[in-house]
Amino acid sequence: MRIDTLSPAEGSKKEVKRLGRGIGSGTGKTSGKGHKGQWARSGGGVRPGFEGGQMPIARRIPKRGFHNKWSTCYLIVNLSRLSDLPAGTVVDYDYVVENNLAKYIKHNSGLKVLGNGELKNALTVKAAKFSESAKAAIEKAGGTAEIL
Repeated sequence: MRIDTLSPAEGSKKEVKRLGRGIGSGTGKTSGKGHKGQWARSGGGVRPGFEGGQMPIARRIPKRGFHNKWSTCYLIVNLSRLSDLPAGTVVDYDYVVENNLAKYIKHNSGLKVLGNGELKNALTVKAAKFSESAKAAIEKAGGTAEIL
């Protein structure tokens, strides 16, 4: 193999379409734009989403709801998911993510524990937030609920 024999892969390079270079070129005279009209003009055409002057679909369809971009979103886990863990386990955000105990949310502000289910083993749970029922259930089972 020599450097002067190297060539690009077949089909990877495309010839530039040379417009307006005479009738024989195939794209001469009107340069593939047809005859006259808005689309043949320089800067011609309409903006994306333009529907010929009728009310666009983005404005015809009703809008509902509100998305608060400053809201805090937590990774939520219920006590029912923690009930099978052995006694003495330290449950924190990293433990929950590693063991797939909660559905992962990309932008979250930590772990929140909810009180759905029963807890029989004494666990140490470290989270950003607890519901009152979850905190009571953890302490009733002999564990500790630490707020980070």
